[in-house]
Amino acid sequence: MTNGLEPVLLQELTDGVLLLTFNRPDRNNSWNIELEEAYFDALYEAGKNPAVKVIVTTGAGRSFCPGMDMQVLERSAAGTAMTNNGRRPMTYARRIPKPVIAAVNGACAGIGLIQACASDMRFAVNTAKFTSSFARRGLPAENSLSWILPRIVGTGVAMDLLLSARVVLAEEALRIGLVNRLYDADELLPQTMAYAKDMAANCSPRSMAAIKRQVQDDWETTSEVSRKEAIRLIRVLREQSPDFKEGVASFTEKRPPNFEGISVAVEVDREPSP
Repeated sequence: MTNGLEPVLLQELTDGVLLLTFNRPDRNNSWNIELEEAYFDALYEAGKNPAVKVIVTTGAGRSFCPGMDMQVLERSAAGTAMTNNGRRPMTYARRIPKPVIAAVNGACAGIGLIQACASDMRFAVNTAKFTSSFARRGLPAENSLSWILPRIVGTGVAMDLLLSARVVLAEEALRIGLVNRLYDADELLPQTMAYAKDMAANCSPRSMAAIKRQVQDDWETTSEVSRKEAIRLIRVLREQSPDFKEGVASFTEKRPPNFEGISVAVEVDREPSP
């Protein structure tokens, strides 16, 4: 709870799209264990809830997430561990078999950048600022960002962003492929939600889950393995999923599709604090 009154994460489900809002505006939505557990719990429940087809993550106020709360970092630098409890991987959003879109409404740094990069797409306000920050805090590239970021922007650009830990403004972020789209502040959330609602209404949840897993798995395989896996998935979706028949029928009958949602409980091994 924020100040003991407001939840640290807001949730709103509309037309198949779950909007998750980091809600620590008094701390600029900086990361702490309470927010981490609330966010990952919400992702877990979203995976199980067939009514949720697409997830949008944003921040309350004018910041997305500027990284770990400095109060937590100061205690950590002084030798106080964050927690002894097992934690989910910080890239947990990648495991959720539903599209996750980060609507980056302001500062995005450190763990905030990891959460944005762990999302499947990143839409941003045209005043957003991005930085890895780790090299300027005496830390490595945390939580496999050194693996994810090169796959988003390329190795050379990732080296630049990670080694310099410089601030990247929104226009450059769009140019280098770190974000997919830019919007004015008052258009970011409406446009992102409209995009997500179109996916929720017109795209098969089973197809989206399969495609998300294909893209991630194919980062570490050959084109031939990818081709054969696609053939296998075609067979599976045709024979075991009602979505193929519905997709064809809705197209030929010139009507909106009626795809059923999916329910998947994404269990992961808990990890000790670093």
